[in-house]
This record gives sequence, structure tokens and C-alpha cells, in this order.
Amino acid sequence: MEATPEARTEVSLERTLEELLAVERFEPPAGFTRRRHIEADQAAADADPEGFWADAARDLLTWETPFTQVLDDSNPPFYTWFADGTLNLSVNCLDRHVAAGRGERVAFHWRGEEGERRDVTYARLLADTQAFANGLRQLGVQAGDVVGIFLPMIPEVAVAMLACARIGAVHNVVFGGFAPSAVAERMAVSEAKVLVTVDGARRKGKRAEVKAAVDAELGELPALAHIVVVRGPGEHPGVVPMTAGRDVWYDELLAAAEPDCPAVALPAEHPLFILYSSGSTAKPKGILHTTAGYLLGATYTHRMVFDIDADTDVYWCSADVGWITGHSYIVYGPLSNGATSVMYEGAPDYPDRDIWWRIIEEYRVTVFYTAPTAIRTCIKWGPEFPGRHDLSSLRVLGTVGEPINPKAWLWYHLVIGGGRCPIVDTWWQTETGSVLISPLAGVTATKPGSATRPLPGISPALFAEDGKPLTEGTGILVITRPWPSMLRTLYKDDERFVETYFSRFGPSTYVVGDAARLDADGYFWIIGRIDDVINVSGHRLSTAEVESAIVAHEAVAEAAVVAEPDEQTGQAIVAFVTLAGERIGDAEVEAQLRDHVARRIGKLARPRRIIWADDLPKTRSGKIMRRLLRDVAAGRELGDVTTLRDPAVMAVIADRVRGARDDEE
Repeated sequence: MEATPEARTEVSLERTLEELLAVERFEPPAGFTRRRHIEADQAAADADPEGFWADAARDLLTWETPFTQVLDDSNPPFYTWFADGTLNLSVNCLDRHVAAGRGERVAFHWRGEEGERRDVTYARLLADTQAFANGLRQLGVQAGDVVGIFLPMIPEVAVAMLACARIGAVHNVVFGGFAPSAVAERMAVSEAKVLVTVDGARRKGKRAEVKAAVDAELGELPALAHIVVVRGPGEHPGVVPMTAGRDVWYDELLAAAEPDCPAVALPAEHPLFILYSSGSTAKPKGILHTTAGYLLGATYTHRMVFDIDADTDVYWCSADVGWITGHSYIVYGPLSNGATSVMYEGAPDYPDRDIWWRIIEEYRVTVFYTAPTAIRTCIKWGPEFPGRHDLSSLRVLGTVGEPINPKAWLWYHLVIGGGRCPIVDTWWQTETGSVLISPLAGVTATKPGSATRPLPGISPALFAEDGKPLTEGTGILVITRPWPSMLRTLYKDDERFVETYFSRFGPSTYVVGDAARLDADGYFWIIGRIDDVINVSGHRLSTAEVESAIVAHEAVAEAAVVAEPDEQTGQAIVAFVTLAGERIGDAEVEAQLRDHVARRIGKLARPRRIIWADDLPKTRSGKIMRRLLRDVAAGRELGDVTTLRDPAVMAVIADRVRGARDDEE
């Protein structure tokens, strides 16, 4: 029986991927114009790092009071940048573009999951930001007060953030996929004065009554004086609970507010936002970023890493605003650069698995930035979904969130980028504020799986356990010199800030928490968190390296690797594997995978156990929650799973782990 065209395409793609896996280095394509600029930036940064950042701050940002100080490093690790200058972030993101005659440029092409469309111009965004800033003032919000934001991916989330920045309030955005209890916790510890939320939110055609759920968890918070409620997209069934004197509708607040709100000139080090970690380990950390240094990092890296031309590009970052990626590369970086972006409220597989590619075709997206986890999911679904659409507008692809394995990199390169688009594999953190290590589109030769080299003005290094610098090999990733967009502290917890990031090698060395490898070309390969290293019989193995080896097998769509205790070897490897297409996991495939890993890494890296998983536990942003997999592998009781995209996944995996143990016994 002859194979279908789809099956022949799959086989052809697999053969091409296998051939390209042998290619170690991809030269940058022609046609990009930033090479000379980047080379000049790198030379300037190497010669005079502070002078480089000072010039960039003057060139890229609009100041009310020009700064004369650049870096104050007199009290490490509490560094400050441009401290005697004043500016306003919303002016940099909105007013200056409108004043330059670009008010009718689209800031966001917003697309709802049911096909709704809104084009929000810079002029409209400025008008709504001014009105909402005045509305917040009417509710008693002053400079320095904390405003919580718990909204889906709708334009009002950007309005709320920018309005806070306009009057000097500190925003505390909570990811829309978190449980209401997480919202209540973050409002309590940050002492938020106002919470901005939504009546209800949609996901894959289902509606969640958000306001009612938040009310049930908030209880009595002494500092929380008001809740502002946005009417979300779609129908509004039922009665939304509104407490008289406390709660107010967003649209009514805007309608009653004065239209003009002059921006407050704020000190460069004025707090801009708090962003709490997910709480996957211990108490969530409130990471505090300030205004000028953060904005400089987001603006510079967005423009240079992605080769952004605000006059011609249509840019789309598929992250959620509730994460740092959304702060820096959906809101602040693109708006500061005057770019046009896509904002999508919905899942990547609703109403069909081609929705992302349909949106790219419709808006002629030129720059697309997403997570490796999302790419691996698309691989599992198959190339026919992107194959339905014209993706020829794309010219730059980016990845963010975790190291990308070479097979996923190559699939992204071939199927989405058509083999013509450079891929910028960016490394950074919530704490760093902006990208620190990355290829530059059209400039850097890339190696699939490597974040390549640091950006101008950034000084990463590898240290051995004893703190000695390494020129090659694997070690602890550190940053040896301060940079403008770095976190300033942990909110109300300076002691934990120092202990977490600066205690190991001294107050001038920021300890990233990641392990990395440095190759002979000076390229960085991020291995993963330091605690994502498995020690098998004294041999340290990277979970990311083992995962990449497993995923390189043609039968595998996705994999996550964790350690479990072992009396003989100290630790053993457990692999949770999702197979591609309709394949079924059996003893034959298991043996193939073990042999495959042994050939690519060595026999020590062979998983002791392979658990077949229809899906892996992921947050709504696509991050794999390996903590839960470690717990289930070790037989520990699972903690809170409500933040997962599909909480039922863990119950299925736990049953399979128990079944595997029963079979062993």
C-alpha cells in the first residue's frame, strides 16, 4: 500500500533532520544590516563598559533630566544606574512616538481566541493609559504604591502597566494561569492597594469566572482598598460579584476620568515592578526592577537581537505578559522601540492546531519569538499544520525559556523558517531583566542548542566549584560585572537577595543558578539549573543533554529527565517520554531509546526507567514542571498542581509510575 503524501513528507523531513544534525555551525544569512553597528557596539563595550551603556541610554531613551552618574558600585551588590537622571517610562513607550507623528501606527494587533480582532494604535493606547492613570489616582494610588494586575492577554493589561508607570505606582502582574490563591498571596505580601482583574476569562471555548474566584480567596487584606474589573472578551453570562465602595468597573472608571494625565518625571532608580517567581521552590521571590536601567536593557536587546525595524516589522512574542518575557518583549521593549506587535489571547491549538500559523499569515508577521516547549509540541502535532499557511513573511525566529535541543532547533529552522531565517536562541532570566547571551539575527554564526555569545556590555564567565575561572568545559555560570537591567533586590528582603545571588563568590559576582559549557569558540551552552545535574556514579550528567539525546530519536516528540535516589549509583535517570504521532511505547522502543542515548552520550546516561507519557506537566506558558516529575519519581506526595495547563496529566503519570514499580517488584 502506497504511503500518503503526508506520510512521505514526514519521512522526508526526518531524513533531512537526521542529515542536518551532523551540521555543527550555520553561518548567518545575507541581507541583514546590523553587523557593522554590532561590531562597533562590541568594541565600545569592551573598551569602556560604562561609557557604552551611557551612550546607549542617551541614544535610546528620552530623559526629563539628563543623568551625569552612570554606575554607582560603591555598595555591592546594591548597584544603581543613572541615579541622578529622571524620566518616565510611559513617555518613552507612548508619548514620544505620538509626538513624532506615529500615533496612528498600530501598537498591537490583538486577536481573541474566537476570532475577535482589535487594532490598538499608539494614540489609542496613550489615551487609555492617561485615563486609567487618572482613574488610579481617583482610587487613592500614589507614587510608590503597589497595584496588582491579574488579567488575560488583552490590551488592557498593557494599559494597566503603563498607567502605573505614568504615575510612579509599582505594578505586580500575576500570570493569568495561576490559581486565585496565588493571586491572594502575592497581593498580601506586596501590600497591593488596588487589584486590576477581569470578570471572566476564556480558554479553549470555556469560561472561568475569575472575579468570583478571586473574591473567594482574597479575604480581608488591610492594604487592598479597591478592585478594578475589566469586562473580558466574549459573552458575559451570570452576575459578577461587586462589593459596593470597593469594586469598580474598568470602563466606567475610564469614562469618568479626566483625559489628560501629565507623566511624572521619576528618578531612574524608582521601582517599576515586582514580579514574583512561580513558587516551585520555597517561598516565591519578589524580584524588583527599577525604571531606567530595566527599560534600557529591554529596548536595546529587543532592537538589536531581533534586528527590529519599527517601520516595517510585525513582531510577535507568544509568551504571556505575566512572565518577564511578556514584560520585556511584549510590552516595554517593543513599545519603547515604536514597533507593531501581535497580542494573542488563546491556546496554540484552539480552534485548531494551525492557529499560530494562520495569525502569522494574516498579519504578515516578520519576527516570531516562542518557547522550545511550544516548538516540541508542534513537532508532535506534525508539519501539516504550519504547512497549510504562507509563512514567507518570517525573517527572524527566536526561542526563550529554556535551552532548545538541536532536533527542535532544526525543525523550527526548516518547517517554520523555511531554512532561511536565523534563529536567536536567547538566554536570560526574570532577574536579568533582558537578554544577556544570544546570537544576533544575521550577525552571529549559530550552533543548534547554543546561546552563543554574550551581548555587548555583558560579562558572563564559568567558575569551578572552588571559584576558579574556566576557559573551556562545564562549570557554574556567573556574571562578573553589573549591567543596567539587573534586579535591584528582592522585595522587602535584602538579606535573601544577597544570600540567593551574591553569597557564593562574593558581592561582585552574580551567581546565575545555571550550569553551562563553554566551547573552544567561546560559545555558551546552557545546560540547565545547577540542581538539574544528575550525579550517576560520580559522573555529572546534564538533564538537558540527556533530554536532547532522547528527543533526537525519530520516535520521540518530547522528553523530560529527572533524578531519583539509587543505593548503588547515588542517583539514577528517569525519563518521561512522549512519542510522536500515534506511536505506542513498548519494550522494543524502550530498548531503542536506551541504545540511542548510549551511542550519543555514553552508557552511564541510559535512563534506568522510561515512563511513557501522553503529555508532560506544563504551566500555561509551556514550562515543564520538572519539580513535579521529581516528586512522582521519588514517590513523594505531589504539591499544588492547579497552575498546570492540564492538572489531570499528573494523575495519569503517577499511575504509570506506580504501575512501573509494581512491574519491577
